[in-house]
Amino acid sequence: MEKTKRKNKWTKRLLWACLFIVIVIIGFFVYLNSITYSPSNQAEIAFQSDNQVKVTEVKNGYKFEPLPGKVIEPNIIFYPGGLVEPEGYSPFARELAERGHRVYIAEMPLNLAIFGQNKADSFLEEHPDESFVIGGHSLGGSFAARYASEHSEQLEGVFFLASYADETGSIKDTDLSVLQITGTADGVLDREAWESAKTNLPADTLYVSVEGGNHGQFGSYGKQKGDNDPAIEEKEQLKKVVLAVEKWIAKINSKQ
Repeated sequence: MEKTKRKNKWTKRLLWACLFIVIVIIGFFVYLNSITYSPSNQAEIAFQSDNQVKVTEVKNGYKFEPLPGKVIEPNIIFYPGGLVEPEGYSPFARELAERGHRVYIAEMPLNLAIFGQNKADSFLEEHPDESFVIGGHSLGGSFAARYASEHSEQLEGVFFLASYADETGSIKDTDLSVLQITGTADGVLDREAWESAKTNLPADTLYVSVEGGNHGQFGSYGKQKGDNDPAIEEKEQLKKVVLAVEKWIAKINSKQ
């Protein structure tokens, strides 16, 4: 009888422990959802297919393809910033697709690139005979660099939007072309860490500064916590970023 009581007691404790773990997990997901940035109305519109760009869901993310006409290589792979839904970068992807590029936006587990560093694998597999560049915003850029450091032979270059390569993602000893874009009104980017991380990039890295641009306007998902107010409109920042990427890609193609 006493043995049965003890067994029931431990069974109840185990059940309560399991319930507690379930509650913590649910709470964690609820919290993440509450601090995740959703796409703006403009981003939602840009995410729709039309007679210029075809938007499709593919394995590990979304693809923006120009219609009609031949695709201009390299294809572009993009890793979103931390806790930003991938649709928040659809204006960026659409602008590049309208200019002839095929663009992939990775969908990260929990919207955190730390859990999806190798998402680019499936995009590369779709067009194994074509060239690619990879990049990302904020946290996404850092993990795009980590991917590039391990797959440099499959890529032509890496671009960073308000981001940098840490030591694990060092690409300084590769032949990759690198583009670094920042905004002068960015209140989120750790400038000290960004400056120190230049040692992880090639000496010929191209640096572009967007006057008046902030952190959140590299995407389209509203004001980000800790960010400064921008001195330019979102569409103007987008225009300057896309132009910088276009010029960088043209430079890559001119060397081939």
